[in-house]
Amino acid sequence: MYLLTDYDYDLPERLIAQVPNSDRSGSKLLRLDRRNKTLGHHHFFDLKDLLNPGDLLVVNDTRVIPARLLGKKETGGQVEVLIIGYAMGIKSLAEEGFFQCDCLIKASKSPKQGSILYFGDQITARIIEKKGYLTCVRFSGGKDFLAYVKASGHLPLPPYIKRDGDLLRNGMDKETYQTVYAASEGAVAAPTAGLHFTKSLMEALEAKGVGFVTITLHVGYGTFVPVRVEDIRDHQIHSEYYEVSPGAAHSINQAKQEGRRVIAVGTTSVRTLEYLADEKGCVAPGMGMCDLFIYPGYRFKCVDAMVTNFHLPKSTLLMLVSAFYSRERMIQAYESAIQADYRFFSYGDAMLIE
Repeated sequence: MYLLTDYDYDLPERLIAQVPNSDRSGSKLLRLDRRNKTLGHHHFFDLKDLLNPGDLLVVNDTRVIPARLLGKKETGGQVEVLIIGYAMGIKSLAEEGFFQCDCLIKASKSPKQGSILYFGDQITARIIEKKGYLTCVRFSGGKDFLAYVKASGHLPLPPYIKRDGDLLRNGMDKETYQTVYAASEGAVAAPTAGLHFTKSLMEALEAKGVGFVTITLHVGYGTFVPVRVEDIRDHQIHSEYYEVSPGAAHSINQAKQEGRRVIAVGTTSVRTLEYLADEKGCVAPGMGMCDLFIYPGYRFKCVDAMVTNFHLPKSTLLMLVSAFYSRERMIQAYESAIQADYRFFSYGDAMLIE
């Protein structure tokens, strides 16, 4: 249960979705019934029939930023900078007048501390400090830097999405790699379970009496960092910035007190709710950094059901869903999905675990 190899499975490369479904809610949906230990094959739009009046869907309204910047080093060599700590940079801008945050840097030779990087629109960046695989970077331009990011930054797609050319990367994906309710800028990856929702499906669910409440967790690059330890309990989970408003907390707590189901949309929502939940499953409003690592043996306090996509082998997200159900049955469900040609990962199909 605690060995990394316990969370491995064989996935044909052809099942890794490279492009989104042309119809968001037309994606396949694998329904797992934990009580009866059954599974069923549906489509995502069937949620309007599968969910119950009174259910509360908790969605993550984070918005992916075009955080991948292309520039040059002082030597003239090319450099790629991926902004990781966007929320930290916004705070720095408000308090100090400059945008400074942790970044991932890709270059033929890593730039040294104190060196300058050059971008378009006369934007520069200074290397402040190396932090393991991350680098603290201070950008010039103040608010002009934010305008530069939005105009010239590239949308960061997961490493398993492999397409030629930036045209596809920055054209179609600027819309399809965002949820329809994305509002709070700061993520470097989408909360992909939410990509399947359309406004019409949400309206149909609300007409049935299913509620929606939004929270924020800015998905960081750490979600793609592989687990490198043999015993998963030794893994150091990444931290991600969250915000839960008093109104959202009230709606969630009211549902718990009334015995209605709280259904988390995506593992990001799951981690946030469980991080903030007390022993009765009630959550406290606030903001901060979430570093909760959920793996088998964890006792869920708030989340009654979840909507999620299919996750990478040996990933912390596969461990999370295995904690919610069982490792054996989750691997069996994945094998069933593979046999039925489900599409996997960010642009792939979904699961409802209840």
